[in-house]
Amino acid sequence: MDLFAQAPQHQPLAARMRPRNLDEYAGQEHLLGPGRPLRQALEQGALHSMIFWGPPGVGKTTLARLLATLADAHFVTISAVLAGVKEIRQAVEQARQHAAQNGRQTILFVDEVHRFNKAQQDAFLPFVEDGTLLFIGATTENPSFELNNALLSRARVYVLKSLDSSALEALLDRALADKERGLGQHRLSLEPAARRLLLDAADGDARRLLNLLEIAADLVDDGGTIEQVQVADLLNDSRRRFDKGGEAFYDQISALHKSVRGSNPDAALYWFARMLDGGCDPLYIARRVVRMASEDIGNADPRALTLCLNAWDVQERLGSPEGELAVAQAIVYLACAPKSNAVYKAFNAAMRDVAEQPSHEPPLHLRNAPTKLMKELGYSEGYRYAHDEPEAYAAGEDYFPEDLEPRQYYQPVPRGLELKIGQKLEHLRGLDQQSGRKRRS
Repeated sequence: MDLFAQAPQHQPLAARMRPRNLDEYAGQEHLLGPGRPLRQALEQGALHSMIFWGPPGVGKTTLARLLATLADAHFVTISAVLAGVKEIRQAVEQARQHAAQNGRQTILFVDEVHRFNKAQQDAFLPFVEDGTLLFIGATTENPSFELNNALLSRARVYVLKSLDSSALEALLDRALADKERGLGQHRLSLEPAARRLLLDAADGDARRLLNLLEIAADLVDDGGTIEQVQVADLLNDSRRRFDKGGEAFYDQISALHKSVRGSNPDAALYWFARMLDGGCDPLYIARRVVRMASEDIGNADPRALTLCLNAWDVQERLGSPEGELAVAQAIVYLACAPKSNAVYKAFNAAMRDVAEQPSHEPPLHLRNAPTKLMKELGYSEGYRYAHDEPEAYAAGEDYFPEDLEPRQYYQPVPRGLELKIGQKLEHLRGLDQQSGRKRRS
């Protein structure tokens, strides 16, 4: 049941170069360095159920296999993409057999565990609880969102990071030099510029690095040199890591939004470019930019919303590259515009009141009276038409339901146009006080 137990005859370089011990394992010093938590657990023989969370190609599966080897445990791996409750039950039966025959503990490794639904996750919890299985899960998604609380409470989450340049370089050199499993027997060399291209294109992903190296190696003869132009040709259609439905996606749109909110147009443009480079649909970004205009700029500069809607329209009508340039223009405008979340906060406060309060009826004086009966019932009686009042404002008038004390949801900030709006509202409140009419406030 171990997907990696039998090596195919022509195994890819990335599979051949899987580390056989912790000394060969690249990266994750924050977990495996001296005195770090996972290293201590290994040295003390105190393995526990755990979840490895990190981007692709950082060694989640490899680390799980190494832990099993170091603990002399039976290793069973299943993929949540292909497996179900049936496979989980088979794994449990295997674990019981190994425990009975030779006393070995069984590690159940579930790749892409976030793809298991709640019922599937619950299926192996009793066997983790009673010690039949030691569970290790791997996921590229945030466990807080994708895994149920029962599973999270029984497993410790370890965050694996993208490999840094030094870890990638060490892996690259080992693959070129290793005569048994790597490319050492071919005596290949790398132009410095080609090396840099490979390391940049890997983007922290060891598997991607080795796959690109293997393809490039196929383009040259034994004893030859992998040149920059060959690597560049391989990368023409490549994309940086960007899971359109995963953690990287939401991290980057969050970074873009917060750069706009923080009035940093340069950082905002960087994250916009990163998302485009990763293959994000520009229309999605255009829609989010419209949201930013209302949430973070609001009435401090109402022109921002119009500009963003226009940029969205350009993206839909013209596509690339004209559309992306229009969206970039909108992003820079938002980042440089005065900021206000007053409308956003006021709207949320009003929504909370509506959700928490009874369904108050509009007061009679605010209701229309299109029929004789409605007039007789007092509909519209006492309503003051604002246009007929001084300054077109019915000073002291009450527009809230009779059973609800008036609220002041909207608090304009002293920036941009809202500075003027705040002054206008303050003036109107003064008129209310001067009117002599009884107004709840």
